[in-house]
Amino acid sequence: MKTATLDQSLTRVFIALCEKADTCLSLKCSILVRYGEWVQLLSLRVNPAHYEHADAYRNDNACVEFFRKCHLPVAGHDRIRKQKALETFVSSEKLCAQTNVRFSNLLENYCDSNLDARAMEFLQRAKSWLSEVLGPLPSDLKGRFGPGATFGDRGRLTTVPDKITSRPGMTSDLNPYVHMISGSAWFRYGVSYRSRQDHIEIVRGNRFTTVPKDSLKDRGICIEPSCNIFLQLAVGDVLKARCKRAGVNLLYAQDTHRQWAQRASQDGMHATIDLSAASDTVAKKLVEFLLPPDWFGLLNDLRSPMTFFEGRWTRLEKFSSMGNGYTFELETLIFASIAYAMGAGVFGQDFSVYGDDIIVPDLVASDVVAMLYYCGFETNSNKTFLSGKFRESCGGDYFDGVLVRGFNLDEPPSQPSDWITLANGLRRLGSSDPDCDFSVSVPFTAWLRCLDALPSYIRRLRGPLELGDLVIHDSTYPQSWRNPWTGEDEGISYVRVFRPITEPLPWHHWKRNVEFASALYGCPSSGVIPRDGVSGYKVDWVAFS
Repeated sequence: MKTATLDQSLTRVFIALCEKADTCLSLKCSILVRYGEWVQLLSLRVNPAHYEHADAYRNDNACVEFFRKCHLPVAGHDRIRKQKALETFVSSEKLCAQTNVRFSNLLENYCDSNLDARAMEFLQRAKSWLSEVLGPLPSDLKGRFGPGATFGDRGRLTTVPDKITSRPGMTSDLNPYVHMISGSAWFRYGVSYRSRQDHIEIVRGNRFTTVPKDSLKDRGICIEPSCNIFLQLAVGDVLKARCKRAGVNLLYAQDTHRQWAQRASQDGMHATIDLSAASDTVAKKLVEFLLPPDWFGLLNDLRSPMTFFEGRWTRLEKFSSMGNGYTFELETLIFASIAYAMGAGVFGQDFSVYGDDIIVPDLVASDVVAMLYYCGFETNSNKTFLSGKFRESCGGDYFDGVLVRGFNLDEPPSQPSDWITLANGLRRLGSSDPDCDFSVSVPFTAWLRCLDALPSYIRRLRGPLELGDLVIHDSTYPQSWRNPWTGEDEGISYVRVFRPITEPLPWHHWKRNVEFASALYGCPSSGVIPRDGVSGYKVDWVAFS
């Protein structure tokens, strides 16, 4: 499957990367790009088990990973990407249905085989651990708004004041918790002025949609009713606090996981496990079996029991999906309980879990994988490593202790800010080896080709890593110690950047009580910035110390 030729500047960047890598696989990648064979290119994978040294793996991986997550204009491929997400939804529901049958029997203390009887012993340990970690139900839920869409709030109308003024929606099971919402600033100051016919809308569940996952397939997510997600996020915060009390702070767990993965790639003492479609395969009966009854009742009431999928309502076999405000924390605890039950040790000390990223001692890794399979989960073979020199977790790929993660281009560059992002990604890629100067690294020539695509006045905007993609990262950069507006030396360094221009919507668009309610939810007094609120870019100064 081919498409129109890629922008020549981007083609030169990629070919420069492949030529400097100078391997058989990188040569193949450059040929596929020259001839527009995108599906072949995007289907390539690099197996770390086939490499002896980190450098060789990193160079090949840099070429293979470059376009893997990029939304390329392949003719007809948008439909194929979405179709794969639909197929994953259907297959996940079938798998959850099978798991629900298995755990329905276990809930009745019926074991159909010796395997069930043996699994029951371990699952009771998982259940006891979860009960201890969760503790009592919270006495109150402090709801909050998320950044994304809801069942009734779509497109650009997803800011906090938009959600406050739109008609709220909820599932019928949420009725016992309406008092937690009606007493909030949302209802006191936002909904109070609405007419009687604008009462809360009762909906049957959430709405299925897709978002990009990588170049070959989309990911399915579900958009929750506004009242449900408001309280789901509150429960997610409680579960996050219980995780922290048990030994893992989810706010910083990604960094911890990367450190563990790096160490494990050297000493082999831990395995890294990743699951396929993890949240979509958390079956309802599994959650009912593992959670204390009061916790299951709360979470079950707040979830959406049905999904509007392909034009009709479908009753869910899964418990919750991505889009539910507590799914991430819930799956973290469920996978942690399974690891604990299989003898992984102390949570946060001997093993750790972050969503579906699981790190356990190598001695119990195979047992953990087996129990996960029994509970209805399938490991992602491309991202699960029980042995060898490679480990991967939370975006950290390590080969014998060396960072070897490739750079993923999200979209073909269309403006200077995109080229800056690409240049900085290549620089990070070339700087991953502390023993190699960037100027002699494999990505250096590709980095220069990125700079060629920028106007000269933007090409000069160099700055430190801490300023992100406002500048082109460079170890040396021009700076001024004088305030560019007053001319006074204030002892602060100023760096020229290429920054986005955002236009906040002023508060006169909404009633005064909506402005007050929004302020209580953290909105600034200058107004709110809608989705895709960047209107342009300009060269400016920022202070940097």
